[in-house]
Amino acid sequence: MRGVSKAFGSTMALSGVDFDLRPGEVHTLMGENGAGKSTLMKILIGLHHADGGEILLNGNQVKFSSPREALDNGIAMIHQELYPVLDMTVADNIFMGRELLKSRFGPLSLVDFRSTRGRAAGLLREMGLKAAPDALMRQLSVAETQLVEIIKAVSQGARIIIMDEPTSAITEREIEHLFSHIRRLKENGVAIIYISHKMEEIFRISDRITVLRDGTHIATRPASELIPDVLVGMMVGREIRDIYPSRPERPKGEIALEVVGLSDAGKFSGVSFSVRKGEILGMAGLMGAGRTEIAECLFGINPRAGGEIRINGDPTAIRSPRDAIRRGMALISDDRKQKGLNLEATVGENISLLRLRSFSKAGIINRSRERAEIDVYMGKLGVKAESGDAPVTSLSGGNQQKVVLAKWLMAEPEIIVFDEPTRGIDVGAKHDIYVLINELAGRGKAILMISSEMNEIVGMSDRVVVIADGRLTGTLGKDEIDQERIMALASNIA
Repeated sequence: MRGVSKAFGSTMALSGVDFDLRPGEVHTLMGENGAGKSTLMKILIGLHHADGGEILLNGNQVKFSSPREALDNGIAMIHQELYPVLDMTVADNIFMGRELLKSRFGPLSLVDFRSTRGRAAGLLREMGLKAAPDALMRQLSVAETQLVEIIKAVSQGARIIIMDEPTSAITEREIEHLFSHIRRLKENGVAIIYISHKMEEIFRISDRITVLRDGTHIATRPASELIPDVLVGMMVGREIRDIYPSRPERPKGEIALEVVGLSDAGKFSGVSFSVRKGEILGMAGLMGAGRTEIAECLFGINPRAGGEIRINGDPTAIRSPRDAIRRGMALISDDRKQKGLNLEATVGENISLLRLRSFSKAGIINRSRERAEIDVYMGKLGVKAESGDAPVTSLSGGNQQKVVLAKWLMAEPEIIVFDEPTRGIDVGAKHDIYVLINELAGRGKAILMISSEMNEIVGMSDRVVVIADGRLTGTLGKDEIDQERIMALASNIA
């Protein structure tokens, strides 16, 4: 790709960007959210059309008009945001658009469902995913859905595979499966464009690294010549000395949230823990352990089968999110697109959603007051958007996450549950969110932080509770927190 440029209205997304890829290599594309990575890749596969520049494939100039045309030329992309057909099976999603046929009747064909299931079962086994080929996609978790998308791309026989945040929702074990598959693809001459914000992954899998910043090409270097601190500086244009900012040791307040013997039939049982005012309690565990289910039960999304929830010492009946919000709780969910945002609304409409009553009189919203408050919270969170009137879908993933945070902070909660708060977010934005979480704890908020990133749990938590197979397997104090102890408890072998 040579001199590629692209503007959206007055916003310059890419300016004269160069990028090249060689057979049998993993070339990682890095940059903050909004740096232009996804835009560059969408131009490559024909989702966007460049305003300038050219693309050469095997020395021949190409310009794809659709992802289908790109795929026909050997280029497949696994998108960060997943769009499966939820009411179709896993097998049907894997082979969608290239169905296995058993007979034709003139212009009509019959799908060979038995062969489809068999082929899908083999691919699922190869990737180490236990989902059944006949399972509906809506029955799968976010992590399982992401693995199905990876399987789909790999099975298409592409010579160039773009992986946009492929490990944002999968466990260490599944990451190892993916990396071993990537190594096999490399041996067969397949080229991988890898987009990720996880530093520990980048240096394990990359041959070369290209950094974009503000839509411009900063550098392309062999991964062996770089170290994390230098790479971060290239990405953000400034030095970040400590990704996990220190927080002054303060005495913790009274217990704000206490859970006693909480159960949800078939998902988790007998879970007990507490969070004090001013404390960050980390919750760790492997995929499927029940962490998100616990958070959603606390928030009234799923009914509890047993146990008790106490807020400020008082037993509390939380039967719906409305009850939770009234008791001063907030839930920043693990899936911002499905659970955190109204994708049909603007940035401002999302941010003010929970406070509309306070801007209203006799049912009429005072728009000037609402806009002023929206601007305040966009400034506090550093949301990069033309204005509060911009569609929320026009923002990068990191900025969408900041919109979700702004919405909840405007509601002024006292207990905040963060479920994967930095999933799919760049290093600079992660640092900003960590600073914010620390500030909230410093103001006496009780924080429950669920994360699959071990470094995040270790770097941010005052205490850690570990969940395995729907049960609490241990609680670690500040001086006991380390990756080995957490993994032993998460694997139920401690």
